[in-house]
Amino acid sequence: MARHEIVMPQMGESITNGTITKWHKQPGDMIEIDEILLEISTDKVESEIPSPFSGKVVEVLYPEGETIDVGVLIAVVDEDANAQVGGSAPAASAPAPAATQAPAATPAAPAAASASREDIVMPQMGESITNGTITKWHKQPGDMIEIDEILLEISTDKVESEIPSPFSGRVEEILFPEGETIDVGIKIASVETEPSSVPFGASASTPAATPAATTSAPAPVAAAPVATETVESGRRFYTPLVKALAKKNNVALSELASLTGTGAGGRVNKADFEKYLATRGSAPVASASTAAPAAAKPAAPVKSSVPAFSSTDRVEIVPMDNMRKAIAKNMIASKMTSPHVNSIDETDMTNIFKFREGFKNEFKKQEGFSLTYTHFILYALVQALKEFPMVNASIDGDNIVYKKDINLGCAVAVPGNGLVVPVIKGADNLNIRGIARKLDELVQKARAKKLTMDDMSGGTYTFTNNGSFGILAATPVILQPQLGIFCVGTMKKRPIVTDDDAIAIRQMMYATHTYDHRLIDGEVGSKFLRHVINTLENTNWAQLF
Repeated sequence: MARHEIVMPQMGESITNGTITKWHKQPGDMIEIDEILLEISTDKVESEIPSPFSGKVVEVLYPEGETIDVGVLIAVVDEDANAQVGGSAPAASAPAPAATQAPAATPAAPAAASASREDIVMPQMGESITNGTITKWHKQPGDMIEIDEILLEISTDKVESEIPSPFSGRVEEILFPEGETIDVGIKIASVETEPSSVPFGASASTPAATPAATTSAPAPVAAAPVATETVESGRRFYTPLVKALAKKNNVALSELASLTGTGAGGRVNKADFEKYLATRGSAPVASASTAAPAAAKPAAPVKSSVPAFSSTDRVEIVPMDNMRKAIAKNMIASKMTSPHVNSIDETDMTNIFKFREGFKNEFKKQEGFSLTYTHFILYALVQALKEFPMVNASIDGDNIVYKKDINLGCAVAVPGNGLVVPVIKGADNLNIRGIARKLDELVQKARAKKLTMDDMSGGTYTFTNNGSFGILAATPVILQPQLGIFCVGTMKKRPIVTDDDAIAIRQMMYATHTYDHRLIDGEVGSKFLRHVINTLENTNWAQLF
């Protein structure tokens, strides 16, 4: 009988990891080929992952909520139905509680403690998401919880998510309060999975009848992070987020030693740091090191570059939510990576308008969905990308990466969930009907929230229609690592001087080609735009349908 290893799959180009959101099978369960084993999420969608093998699930190596790199072993399936179960998701070790054990006659006890206590960390809710904000705890220390029962709610840059517990047992500790923003991978809580005979707050490996051990057991649990960070920070534990902020603002950790933190266990959180930074230099820190005044000097330019607003009855200060913070970060990153250039021209859509008006009812009868102007534009983009393969490429360091396939991303508005960009794979192999059918399929999946990671990844060029908002033109931001994005405005009737110097009322539309000037010069970028416009204006569309 064969034993098969299952690794974290790569769900699309540029995706390097995935977050396990739900296990549909547990160690000991039988599974068939193509039966759903687990669900994995990125920053875009959730996907159900079928098992490539049939047999018994003998190992599940990571709990729900864990973010795993592509190619890492996550589970094992054995074809032998009588195979021994190897274990479930590994528990974090707890050396500090074990060190408090007085009895030496029971060496197995510390192992039991480690096995029964499961750590819960801040999950990575998608690619590029580095932290999450705890918006609500549904359980408190001492509460019992079942597998898949909601433990807390987390806000990311996309949505608010309810996080189920991957374990059943008793909530032993909650390390951060509501409102705290925590980096991905940081422990936020723990669950005691074998709590029946252990009083709340006691170590699972400490006999409940020993008062001294019972009293001292909780301390190592809360203090464990401090012990691991003492050498690094000198006095106390700081989260990776606070450390990163301190480094960014040239603040020595010794400066923060006297601050009274408002986070769990008195920890200094982001809000504490920002409050300190705002008053830094105006109020001395009592027990900061002698190096603190010197380190404070670089902070002056940082502070002077930010408007000093304060809340009044005429001014309201509202912190950005995680979604807006991430959007800001990604937009800056794209602008810093790609020098954006925009070529803009107007397109006469009159012929397309007339053709669509006469054919749209027949098309809907044939296909079951409406014929839109987007279908014509996507077709024209594919023809231009075939003519200018450089626009379909990417840059990797000093190398140009030419893509043999044209995978066309198309921004789709989803009510209540913002904008998603599903990808028409192999658009260069489709005629205009094929493009229309594939786009309709993706739109329906988007609105039903059933897009897969594969549907959302691998794009080589993107189209967005800002005309749906009634505006004439826009200059969008490139979706990395692509080199260009095409945007159209609304279609409007305007008087136009024709080639024979007559004045006619035409259906006009502005089109913008935004491209990466590192590789695409103005000549190529503008010729690409002109190619799209010529296709739209001069094609005999009746012959294509």
